[in-house]
Amino acid sequence: MNIGGRGALGRMAVLALLWGSGFLWIKLALNNGLTPLQITFARSALGAAVLLGLAWSARQRVPRDRTTWCHLVVAAFFCNALPFFLFSLGEQTVDSGLAGVLNATTPLWSLLIGIGIGAERGLGPVRLGGLLLGFAGTLLIFAPWHAAGLLSWGTLALLGAAASYAVAFAYMARKLTGRGTAPIALAAAQLLTATALSALALPAGGMTPPEFNPKAVIAVALLGILSTGFTFYLSYRLIADEGATSAATVGYLLPIVSVALGAIVLDEQIGLRVIAGMVVVFLGVAMTRRQQPPRSVSEDAATPGTHTAPTSKAAAG
Repeated sequence: MNIGGRGALGRMAVLALLWGSGFLWIKLALNNGLTPLQITFARSALGAAVLLGLAWSARQRVPRDRTTWCHLVVAAFFCNALPFFLFSLGEQTVDSGLAGVLNATTPLWSLLIGIGIGAERGLGPVRLGGLLLGFAGTLLIFAPWHAAGLLSWGTLALLGAAASYAVAFAYMARKLTGRGTAPIALAAAQLLTATALSALALPAGGMTPPEFNPKAVIAVALLGILSTGFTFYLSYRLIADEGATSAATVGYLLPIVSVALGAIVLDEQIGLRVIAGMVVVFLGVAMTRRQQPPRSVSEDAATPGTHTAPTSKAAAG
């Protein structure tokens, strides 16, 4: 199977469309009777079913060693169970379009984490300026200086979900990708793990009998099959091919999709301040993507304890 066969850019475009529409499906599922934990469990289970079917048809086996499954527990928590729940929780009070806007901070968190773990070197003034500008754009979106600012528990939950994705991308690039397990099987195993984690959490707030509203069923089906199953497969392919930072960059394409769908389907309104903040975030992220000159062998040798990311493009990102 070769979704987006024209390469990483094709997969990135498809991923942005499928992932960006997920905010709409979450909002529709919430509006039609499902709880955040029920949505988290359902999308994980449906996504896992899709990927297990793809792995079986491609004759790919899920990993069997204990070490890989231990890494999958960590990755499933930070890339699936936690952000899935936080996005559903946040969208109880926040529009789907704004949820996509806040998810655009993922590349900024990814860069910060890369700096912290030593995978990003030679930050430079342009990339540093982009990092600061990106977070300034986030602050503009929140506008905490206004009494009617957007800073609330809902927006904080959404921001936490974006940061969780960044943690997951870095962890997956270091511990899971490029280690011999095919991407479809690896993605299937991770979503299967996320299903188990979210099932364990259901008694804490997801045991209310769901309302089998046709709109809720359709929304969660699209969310699980397209915006989770196929999206997660594409995410793994991007991490393997382009590196963690490049994969996280898809995050700044999502607001275009989420804002457009929120306005068309749900009649959501995004104010000028939020649009201005989104543009500032985009500019900041674009600056952080500036390529750095390659370091010479002698420079690397002179810097003890440094190391590259799993892929060269992740380190350069």
